[in-house]
Amino acid sequence: MSLREASSRHEDADRPDVAPDLPDEGRTDRDVTPALMPAAPLATTPAIAETPAPKRRRPLRKLLLLGVLAAALTGGGYEGWQWWSVGRFFVSTDDAYVQADIAVLAAKVSGYLEAAPVVNGQSVRKGDVIARLDDGDYRLALQAAQDKLATQESTIQRIGRQTEAAQAQVAQNAAQIDAARADSVRAGADYGRATQMQADFVAKSRLDQAKADRDRTEAAVKGAEAALIAAKANVDVLKAQMREAESLAAELRTAVDRARRDLDFAVIRAPFDGVVGNKAVEAGAYVAPGSRIAALVPLRSVRIDANFKETQLARMRPGQHVSIAVDAYPGREIAGEVEALSPASGSVFSLLPPDNATGNFTKIVQRLPVRIHVPAEVAAEGLLRPGLSVVVRVDTREGADAPLLRTAAKRD
Repeated sequence: MSLREASSRHEDADRPDVAPDLPDEGRTDRDVTPALMPAAPLATTPAIAETPAPKRRRPLRKLLLLGVLAAALTGGGYEGWQWWSVGRFFVSTDDAYVQADIAVLAAKVSGYLEAAPVVNGQSVRKGDVIARLDDGDYRLALQAAQDKLATQESTIQRIGRQTEAAQAQVAQNAAQIDAARADSVRAGADYGRATQMQADFVAKSRLDQAKADRDRTEAAVKGAEAALIAAKANVDVLKAQMREAESLAAELRTAVDRARRDLDFAVIRAPFDGVVGNKAVEAGAYVAPGSRIAALVPLRSVRIDANFKETQLARMRPGQHVSIAVDAYPGREIAGEVEALSPASGSVFSLLPPDNATGNFTKIVQRLPVRIHVPAEVAAEGLLRPGLSVVVRVDTREGADAPLLRTAAKRD
Protein backbone atom coordinates (compact mmCIF):
# COMPACT_ATOMS: atom_id res chain seq x y z
CA MET A 1 0.00 0.00 0.00
CA SER A 2 1.39 3.40 -0.96
CA LEU A 3 1.68 6.49 1.26
CA ARG A 4 -0.93 8.30 -0.79
CA GLU A 5 -3.45 5.45 -0.32
CA ALA A 6 -2.74 5.31 3.42
CA SER A 7 -3.30 9.05 3.78
CA SER A 8 -6.54 8.85 1.82
CA ARG A 9 -7.87 6.09 4.02
CA HIS A 10 -6.88 8.00 7.16
CA GLU A 11 -8.82 11.07 6.02
CA ASP A 12 -11.85 8.95 5.06
CA ALA A 13 -11.89 7.36 8.49
CA ASP A 14 -12.04 10.78 10.20
CA ARG A 15 -15.03 11.91 8.09
CA PRO A 16 -18.41 10.60 9.30
CA ASP A 17 -19.94 10.48 5.84
CA VAL A 18 -17.24 8.31 4.34
CA ALA A 19 -16.95 4.65 5.20
CA PRO A 20 -13.51 3.20 5.59
CA ASP A 21 -12.21 0.92 2.90
CA LEU A 22 -12.31 -2.70 3.86
CA PRO A 23 -10.53 -5.60 2.32
CA ASP A 24 -12.30 -7.28 -0.53
CA GLU A 25 -12.55 -10.56 1.29
CA GLY A 26 -14.26 -8.97 4.31
CA ARG A 27 -16.48 -6.59 2.45
CA THR A 28 -20.20 -7.47 1.76
CA ASP A 29 -22.84 -5.95 -0.36
CA ARG A 30 -24.43 -4.46 2.74
CA ASP A 31 -21.32 -2.48 3.53
CA VAL A 32 -21.30 -0.71 0.16
CA THR A 33 -24.30 1.51 -0.49
CA PRO A 34 -25.00 3.45 -3.62
CA ALA A 35 -25.14 6.74 -1.67
CA LEU A 36 -21.57 6.44 -0.20
CA MET A 37 -19.65 5.13 -3.19
CA PRO A 38 -19.52 8.38 -5.25
CA ALA A 39 -18.13 10.37 -2.27
CA ALA A 40 -14.77 8.55 -1.98
CA PRO A 41 -13.13 9.89 -5.13
CA LEU A 42 -14.11 13.50 -4.31
CA ALA A 43 -12.26 13.50 -0.93
CA THR A 44 -9.00 11.93 -2.21
CA THR A 45 -7.37 14.92 -3.98
CA PRO A 46 -7.70 17.62 -1.25
CA ALA A 47 -6.54 15.13 1.41
CA ILE A 48 -3.18 14.62 -0.34
CA ALA A 49 -2.47 18.39 -0.67
CA GLU A 50 -3.14 19.13 3.02
CA THR A 51 -1.33 16.14 4.55
CA PRO A 52 0.56 17.34 7.72
CA ALA A 53 4.18 16.26 8.49
CA PRO A 54 4.41 13.24 10.77
CA LYS A 55 4.95 14.25 14.38
CA ARG A 56 7.67 11.67 14.88
CA ARG A 57 10.23 13.80 12.87
CA ARG A 58 10.39 16.68 15.39
CA PRO A 59 12.54 14.82 17.94
CA LEU A 60 15.05 13.99 15.20
CA ARG A 61 15.44 17.67 14.30
CA LYS A 62 15.98 18.61 17.90
CA LEU A 63 18.62 15.95 18.24
CA LEU A 64 20.41 17.25 15.14
CA LEU A 65 20.33 20.84 16.42
CA LEU A 66 21.60 19.79 19.82
CA GLY A 67 24.38 17.79 18.18
CA VAL A 68 25.46 20.71 16.02
CA LEU A 69 25.40 23.05 19.02
CA ALA A 70 27.43 20.63 21.12
CA ALA A 71 29.98 20.22 18.33
CA ALA A 72 30.27 24.00 17.94
CA LEU A 73 30.76 24.49 21.68
CA THR A 74 33.33 21.70 21.81
CA GLY A 75 35.26 23.06 18.82
CA GLY A 76 35.16 26.61 20.15
CA GLY A 77 36.32 25.48 23.57
CA TYR A 78 39.18 23.49 22.09
CA GLU A 79 40.27 26.38 19.89
CA GLY A 80 40.11 28.75 22.85
CA TRP A 81 42.15 26.42 25.02
CA GLN A 82 44.61 25.93 22.16
CA TRP A 83 45.02 29.70 21.76
CA TRP A 84 45.42 30.26 25.49
CA SER A 85 48.00 27.50 25.96
CA VAL A 86 49.87 27.73 22.65
CA GLY A 87 48.55 30.17 20.06
CA ARG A 88 49.00 33.38 22.03
CA PHE A 89 52.75 32.76 22.26
CA PHE A 90 53.24 32.64 18.48
CA VAL A 91 53.80 35.75 16.38
CA SER A 92 53.87 35.63 12.62
CA THR A 93 54.26 37.88 9.59
CA ASP A 94 54.18 37.50 5.84
CA ASP A 95 56.43 40.57 5.39
CA ALA A 96 59.49 38.34 5.16
CA TYR A 97 61.88 37.48 2.35
CA VAL A 98 64.91 35.35 1.62
CA GLN A 99 68.11 37.40 1.64
CA ALA A 100 71.82 36.81 1.02
CA ASP A 101 75.03 38.85 0.98
CA ILE A 102 75.19 39.25 -2.80
CA ALA A 103 78.53 40.42 -4.19
CA VAL A 104 78.61 42.57 -7.31
CA LEU A 105 81.83 41.72 -9.14
CA ALA A 106 83.44 44.70 -10.87
CA ALA A 107 86.65 45.42 -12.77
CA LYS A 108 89.58 46.91 -10.84
CA VAL A 109 91.56 47.87 -13.94
CA SER A 110 90.56 48.94 -17.42
CA GLY A 111 90.94 46.99 -20.62
CA TYR A 112 89.21 44.89 -23.22
CA LEU A 113 87.45 41.78 -22.02
CA GLU A 114 89.24 38.78 -23.43
CA ALA A 115 86.89 36.08 -22.13
CA ALA A 116 83.89 35.60 -19.84
CA PRO A 117 83.65 31.82 -19.41
CA VAL A 118 80.63 31.77 -17.06
CA VAL A 119 76.89 32.03 -17.69
CA ASN A 120 73.95 33.03 -15.54
CA GLY A 121 72.92 30.33 -13.10
CA GLN A 122 76.31 28.61 -13.13
CA SER A 123 77.70 27.41 -9.80
CA VAL A 124 81.30 28.41 -9.17
CA ARG A 125 83.85 27.73 -6.46
CA LYS A 126 86.11 30.22 -4.74
CA GLY A 127 88.93 31.21 -7.10
CA ASP A 128 87.19 30.22 -10.34
CA VAL A 129 87.65 32.64 -13.26
CA ILE A 130 84.64 34.86 -13.89
CA ALA A 131 86.21 37.10 -16.55
CA ARG A 132 89.65 37.72 -18.06
CA LEU A 133 90.96 41.03 -19.48
CA ASP A 134 93.68 41.52 -22.07
CA ASP A 135 96.79 41.74 -19.83
CA GLY A 136 99.49 42.62 -22.39
CA ASP A 137 99.96 46.20 -21.17
CA TYR A 138 100.07 45.10 -17.56
CA ARG A 139 102.72 42.49 -18.26
CA LEU A 140 104.92 45.15 -19.90
CA ALA A 141 104.38 47.52 -16.98
CA LEU A 142 105.41 44.77 -14.56
CA GLN A 143 108.55 44.02 -16.57
CA ALA A 144 109.51 47.70 -16.69
CA ALA A 145 109.08 48.05 -12.93
CA GLN A 146 111.19 44.96 -12.31
CA ASP A 147 113.96 46.31 -14.58
CA LYS A 148 114.04 49.61 -12.72
CA LEU A 149 114.26 47.78 -9.45
CA ALA A 150 117.14 45.67 -10.72
CA THR A 151 119.03 48.81 -11.80
CA GLN A 152 118.50 50.41 -8.43
CA GLU A 153 119.68 47.30 -6.62
CA SER A 154 122.88 47.44 -8.71
CA THR A 155 123.31 51.07 -7.65
CA ILE A 156 122.95 50.05 -4.04
CA GLN A 157 125.63 47.43 -4.48
CA ARG A 158 127.96 50.00 -6.11
CA ILE A 159 127.46 52.46 -3.29
CA GLY A 160 128.17 49.69 -0.82
CA ARG A 161 131.50 48.97 -2.46
CA GLN A 162 132.32 52.68 -2.51
CA THR A 163 131.55 52.88 1.17
CA GLU A 164 133.90 50.02 1.87
CA ALA A 165 136.65 51.78 -0.12
CA ALA A 166 136.05 55.04 1.73
CA GLN A 167 136.31 53.26 5.05
CA ALA A 168 139.62 51.75 3.93
CA GLN A 169 140.76 55.25 2.99
CA VAL A 170 139.92 56.40 6.49
CA ALA A 171 142.11 53.69 7.92
CA GLN A 172 144.91 54.65 5.55
CA ASN A 173 144.70 58.31 6.50
CA ALA A 174 144.78 57.38 10.14
CA ALA A 175 148.00 55.44 9.51
CA GLN A 176 149.49 58.37 7.58
CA ILE A 177 148.81 60.61 10.56
CA ASP A 178 150.84 58.30 12.75
CA ALA A 179 153.69 58.30 10.21
CA ALA A 180 153.57 62.07 9.88
CA ARG A 181 153.69 62.52 13.63
CA ALA A 182 156.71 60.22 13.85
CA ASP A 183 158.49 62.24 11.20
CA SER A 184 157.53 65.41 13.03
CA VAL A 185 158.99 64.07 16.27
CA ARG A 186 162.25 63.10 14.54
CA ALA A 187 162.52 66.42 12.72
CA GLY A 188 161.91 68.32 15.94
CA ALA A 189 164.66 66.34 17.68
CA ASP A 190 167.08 67.00 14.83
CA TYR A 191 166.32 70.65 14.97
CA GLY A 192 166.89 70.74 18.73
CA ARG A 193 170.28 69.05 18.46
CA ALA A 194 171.27 71.32 15.61
CA THR A 195 170.42 74.34 17.69
CA GLN A 196 172.57 73.17 20.64
CA MET A 197 175.58 72.42 18.41
CA GLN A 198 175.29 75.51 16.22
CA ALA A 199 178.10 77.53 17.78
CA ASP A 200 180.91 74.94 17.56
CA PHE A 201 180.16 72.20 15.07
CA VAL A 202 177.04 72.89 12.91
CA ALA A 203 176.99 75.08 9.89
CA LYS A 204 174.16 77.58 9.46
CA SER A 205 172.87 75.74 6.40
CA ARG A 206 172.54 72.58 8.41
CA LEU A 207 170.54 74.42 11.03
CA ASP A 208 168.22 75.83 8.40
CA GLN A 209 167.69 72.40 6.92
CA ALA A 210 166.72 70.96 10.31
CA LYS A 211 164.25 73.76 10.89
CA ALA A 212 162.68 73.23 7.48
CA ASP A 213 162.32 69.51 8.14
CA ARG A 214 160.61 70.22 11.43
CA ASP A 215 158.11 72.61 9.86
CA ARG A 216 157.46 70.25 6.95
CA THR A 217 156.70 67.28 9.18
CA GLU A 218 154.39 69.32 11.34
CA ALA A 219 152.51 70.43 8.22
CA ALA A 220 152.37 66.80 7.07
CA VAL A 221 150.69 65.86 10.35
CA LYS A 222 148.07 68.52 9.87
CA GLY A 223 147.52 67.41 6.25
CA ALA A 224 147.10 63.80 7.32
CA GLU A 225 144.58 64.81 9.96
CA ALA A 226 142.63 66.84 7.39
CA ALA A 227 142.69 63.93 4.97
CA LEU A 228 141.30 61.68 7.71
CA ILE A 229 138.45 64.09 8.34
CA ALA A 230 137.72 64.22 4.60
CA ALA A 231 137.74 60.44 4.36
CA LYS A 232 135.32 60.12 7.24
CA ALA A 233 133.03 62.72 5.67
CA ASN A 234 133.16 60.78 2.41
CA VAL A 235 132.04 57.66 4.27
CA ASP A 236 129.10 59.57 5.74
CA VAL A 237 128.15 60.85 2.29
CA LEU A 238 128.23 57.34 0.87
CA LYS A 239 126.10 56.06 3.73
CA ALA A 240 123.55 58.79 3.05
CA GLN A 241 123.55 57.85 -0.60
CA MET A 242 123.02 54.26 0.43
CA ARG A 243 119.95 55.19 2.48
CA GLU A 244 118.60 57.26 -0.39
CA ALA A 245 119.18 54.43 -2.83
CA GLU A 246 117.48 51.95 -0.51
CA SER A 247 114.46 54.25 -0.15
CA LEU A 248 114.23 54.54 -3.91
CA ALA A 249 114.53 50.77 -4.16
CA ALA A 250 111.64 50.42 -1.71
CA GLU A 251 109.53 52.69 -3.89
CA LEU A 252 110.44 50.62 -6.92
CA ARG A 253 109.51 47.44 -5.06
CA THR A 254 106.13 49.02 -4.32
CA ALA A 255 105.81 49.86 -8.00
CA VAL A 256 106.58 46.24 -8.85
CA ASP A 257 103.96 45.01 -6.39
CA ARG A 258 101.42 47.43 -7.82
CA ALA A 259 102.17 46.34 -11.37
CA ARG A 260 101.85 42.72 -10.29
CA ARG A 261 98.52 43.46 -8.59
CA ASP A 262 97.25 45.21 -11.71
CA LEU A 263 98.25 42.13 -13.68
CA ASP A 264 96.44 39.90 -11.19
CA PHE A 265 93.34 42.12 -11.36
CA ALA A 266 93.19 41.50 -15.09
CA VAL A 267 91.68 38.15 -14.08
CA ILE A 268 88.42 38.47 -12.12
CA ARG A 269 87.85 35.49 -9.82
CA ALA A 270 85.03 34.39 -7.55
CA PRO A 271 85.65 35.56 -3.97
CA PHE A 272 83.52 32.72 -2.51
CA ASP A 273 81.34 29.80 -3.51
CA GLY A 274 78.09 30.84 -5.14
CA VAL A 275 75.93 31.07 -8.24
CA VAL A 276 76.54 33.61 -11.01
CA GLY A 277 73.68 35.91 -11.93
CA ASN A 278 72.95 39.18 -13.71
CA LYS A 279 75.96 38.88 -16.03
CA ALA A 280 76.44 42.25 -17.74
CA VAL A 281 79.35 41.89 -20.21
CA GLU A 282 80.63 39.60 -22.91
CA ALA A 283 84.00 39.03 -24.57
CA GLY A 284 85.27 42.02 -26.55
CA ALA A 285 83.65 44.69 -24.38
CA TYR A 286 85.74 47.49 -22.91
CA VAL A 287 85.49 47.80 -19.15
CA ALA A 288 86.66 50.64 -16.94
CA PRO A 289 87.51 50.49 -13.26
CA GLY A 290 84.25 49.90 -11.40
CA SER A 291 82.37 48.46 -14.37
CA ARG A 292 79.95 45.73 -13.26
CA ILE A 293 80.78 42.26 -14.55
CA ALA A 294 78.28 39.99 -12.79
CA ALA A 295 76.68 39.23 -9.43
CA LEU A 296 77.60 36.29 -7.22
CA VAL A 297 74.95 34.88 -4.89
CA PRO A 298 76.09 32.71 -1.94
CA LEU A 299 73.15 30.31 -1.73
CA ARG A 300 74.81 28.35 1.08
CA SER A 301 74.55 31.31 3.44
CA VAL A 302 71.03 32.56 2.80
CA ARG A 303 68.91 33.92 5.63
CA ILE A 304 65.43 35.27 6.27
CA ASP A 305 64.79 38.95 6.94
CA ALA A 306 61.36 39.32 8.55
CA ASN A 307 59.83 42.73 9.31
CA PHE A 308 57.75 42.36 12.47
CA LYS A 309 55.48 45.02 13.88
CA GLU A 310 56.74 46.72 17.02
CA THR A 311 53.71 45.34 18.87
CA GLN A 312 54.94 41.78 18.20
CA LEU A 313 58.41 42.15 19.73
CA ALA A 314 57.64 42.09 23.45
CA ARG A 315 58.67 38.45 23.96
CA MET A 316 60.87 37.91 20.91
CA ARG A 317 64.52 37.09 21.66
CA PRO A 318 67.47 35.59 19.76
CA GLY A 319 67.57 31.81 19.86
CA GLN A 320 63.81 31.21 19.69
CA HIS A 321 62.48 28.62 17.24
CA VAL A 322 60.92 29.77 13.98
CA SER A 323 58.66 27.96 11.54
CA ILE A 324 59.27 29.05 7.94
CA ALA A 325 56.80 28.47 5.10
CA VAL A 326 58.04 29.35 1.61
CA ASP A 327 55.41 30.43 -0.89
CA ALA A 328 57.34 28.75 -3.71
CA TYR A 329 57.25 25.36 -1.95
CA PRO A 330 53.80 24.92 -0.40
CA GLY A 331 53.43 22.12 2.07
CA ARG A 332 57.05 22.21 3.21
CA GLU A 333 57.91 23.70 6.60
CA ILE A 334 61.47 24.73 7.47
CA ALA A 335 62.70 25.08 11.05
CA GLY A 336 64.82 28.17 11.72
CA GLU A 337 66.05 30.25 14.63
CA VAL A 338 65.96 33.93 15.52
CA GLU A 339 69.50 35.18 15.00
CA ALA A 340 69.35 38.90 15.76
CA LEU A 341 67.03 41.87 16.01
CA SER A 342 67.92 45.05 14.15
CA PRO A 343 69.27 47.89 16.34
CA ALA A 344 66.75 50.28 14.78
CA SER A 345 63.58 50.22 12.72
CA GLY A 346 63.68 50.24 8.95
CA SER A 347 62.55 53.86 8.73
CA VAL A 348 65.56 55.05 10.73
CA PHE A 349 67.97 53.58 8.17
CA SER A 350 66.03 54.95 5.20
CA LEU A 351 67.47 57.62 2.91
CA LEU A 352 65.10 60.23 4.34
CA PRO A 353 64.26 59.26 7.93
CA PRO A 354 61.02 60.71 9.27
CA ASP A 355 61.09 63.82 11.42
CA ASN A 356 58.06 63.83 13.69
CA ALA A 357 59.06 66.97 15.57
CA THR A 358 57.42 69.28 13.03
CA GLY A 359 53.99 69.47 11.45
CA ASN A 360 51.03 67.23 12.11
CA PHE A 361 51.66 63.79 13.54
CA THR A 362 50.00 60.54 12.57
CA LYS A 363 51.16 57.51 14.49
CA ILE A 364 52.14 54.59 12.29
CA VAL A 365 53.09 51.18 13.57
CA GLN A 366 56.79 50.69 12.85
CA ARG A 367 58.44 47.47 11.72
CA LEU A 368 61.74 46.11 12.95
CA PRO A 369 63.85 43.81 10.76
CA VAL A 370 64.58 40.45 12.41
CA ARG A 371 67.24 38.15 11.00
CA ILE A 372 66.33 34.45 11.02
CA HIS A 373 68.99 31.78 10.62
CA VAL A 374 68.38 29.01 8.10
CA PRO A 375 69.96 25.59 8.84
CA ALA A 376 73.05 24.86 6.76
CA GLU A 377 71.65 21.62 5.41
CA VAL A 378 68.55 23.43 4.12
CA ALA A 379 70.61 26.24 2.57
CA ALA A 380 72.88 23.66 0.91
CA GLU A 381 69.91 22.35 -1.08
CA GLY A 382 69.91 25.60 -3.07
CA LEU A 383 66.13 25.90 -3.05
CA LEU A 384 65.97 29.19 -1.16
CA ARG A 385 66.75 32.02 -3.55
CA PRO A 386 67.06 35.66 -2.44
CA GLY A 387 63.84 37.57 -2.96
CA LEU A 388 61.42 34.70 -2.39
CA SER A 389 58.46 35.48 -0.14
CA VAL A 390 58.05 33.48 3.06
CA VAL A 391 55.77 33.40 6.07
CA VAL A 392 57.49 33.06 9.45
CA ARG A 393 56.00 32.06 12.79
CA VAL A 394 58.08 32.58 15.94
CA ASP A 395 57.54 30.57 19.12
CA THR A 396 58.10 33.01 22.00
CA ARG A 397 57.46 30.58 24.83
CA GLU A 398 61.13 29.80 25.50
CA GLY A 399 63.88 32.27 26.35
CA ALA A 400 61.70 35.35 26.40
CA ASP A 401 63.66 36.88 29.32
CA ALA A 402 67.12 35.37 28.90
CA PRO A 403 68.82 38.16 26.90
CA LEU A 404 67.52 40.84 29.26
CA LEU A 405 68.90 38.99 32.27
CA ARG A 406 72.31 38.57 30.61
CA THR A 407 72.44 42.25 29.73
CA ALA A 408 71.61 43.23 33.32
CA ALA A 409 74.37 40.95 34.65
CA LYS A 410 76.97 42.56 32.36
CA ARG A 411 75.99 46.04 33.50
CA ASP A 412 76.37 45.08 37.16
